[in-house]
Amino acid sequence: MKGVVLAGTRSGVGKTVATLAVLEGLSAEGWSVQPAKAGPDFIDPSHHEQVAGRPSRTLDCWLQGAAGLRRNYARGSGDICVVEGVMGLYDGDGSSTAMVAETLDLPVILVVDASAGMESVAATVHGFSEYATHAGRSIDVVGMIAQRAHGGRHESGIVSALPEEITYCGRIPPTDALEIPDRHLGLERGSESPLDSDVLARASESLDFEAIADCSREPTTPPVASPQDSTEHTIAVASDDAFCFAYPATIERLRERASVETVSVLADDPLVPCDGIYLPGGYPELFADSLAESQTLSAIADRAADGCPVLGECGGLLALADTLTTTDGATHEMAGVLPANVRMHERYQALDHVELTATADTLTASTGQTLRGHEFHYSSASVDTDARFAFELERGTGIVDGMDGLTEHRTLGTYCHCHPESGAFDHFLDGL
Repeated sequence: MKGVVLAGTRSGVGKTVATLAVLEGLSAEGWSVQPAKAGPDFIDPSHHEQVAGRPSRTLDCWLQGAAGLRRNYARGSGDICVVEGVMGLYDGDGSSTAMVAETLDLPVILVVDASAGMESVAATVHGFSEYATHAGRSIDVVGMIAQRAHGGRHESGIVSALPEEITYCGRIPPTDALEIPDRHLGLERGSESPLDSDVLARASESLDFEAIADCSREPTTPPVASPQDSTEHTIAVASDDAFCFAYPATIERLRERASVETVSVLADDPLVPCDGIYLPGGYPELFADSLAESQTLSAIADRAADGCPVLGECGGLLALADTLTTTDGATHEMAGVLPANVRMHERYQALDHVELTATADTLTASTGQTLRGHEFHYSSASVDTDARFAFELERGTGIVDGMDGLTEHRTLGTYCHCHPESGAFDHFLDGL
């Protein structure tokens, strides 16, 4: 599958809107388009899926390693993969957009805010291209998209100043209708606030899709296949607006090796007979009153007490705790499986790639094994004095005092989100 990376000069430059416009336009022109996102984000990919009609691939060198990243890219399908970058092209020590482009050997189209520049826009592109040599990175900046650019003299001034080796791939005009509402943890999800398809279509009218497609190329290193062994187990996966942050690759991997049954905790779906339960991240704090009354969450608590393996990541950790206090000061009873009381804050409490070392055998790792993941949360947890943890942090914040992986019965709650390429979910299945 050919691919191209849409990278920004910085955060807030309009990468997501540019990516959605490219996805919309390429699809309308007849290409089968596979979206992808550099970095560990869950929200931008939800907007990709709304436009492209297929799940977006997560590409992160820290979470997946080089081999895992290539495998996850290869799991996509289509004529062309459009990869949205994270932050600016070179930003990020764990996994930058540049690292992803370099690992896959994909070309880069730079998205530049052209609202207040002409020749300086071309100078910016030239500088980003030349900086690769200075940074010792094999990055091929082949094109640019002028974000928030007018036509006429403004556009022609940008185009005439571009170096010959940089392909002009068009512009996206400035319009307030292309703004996506946001809240804590980032933009609102694609299912909540999708951009109007007509607005996106108009925004894409000034893009050159033949040029974008011509810029793309296939990765040069073939992926190594992952094991395809299976089990006879059934996994219940919470899936609703409170538990909506699961990587598509996680569900794919679970389905490859077990039977997966999704359950809505908010809708009080009956908990199916199962051998393990997975509660991914999401927004339990927005539905705390409903979760406090949920019979499904109570059933999960009962199964946990009986020894059923239960894995809760971030939002799942919150739901498995004793209580959850929202920013308005209201305290709600949660599942009561894990000995913690969680409080939401107005500012984020952690945002980073993390590395964990298991201090005991647990659901996702054996003693001494290291896992890599990501944390981003606005909550903090106070735990009982006899609380037991499964992980020490080599990098990151965790739950408390450099520890993560709160355990009780055969339940594990972490602030860390793991990608299946880390091996965490295979270990979970093997331990059933």
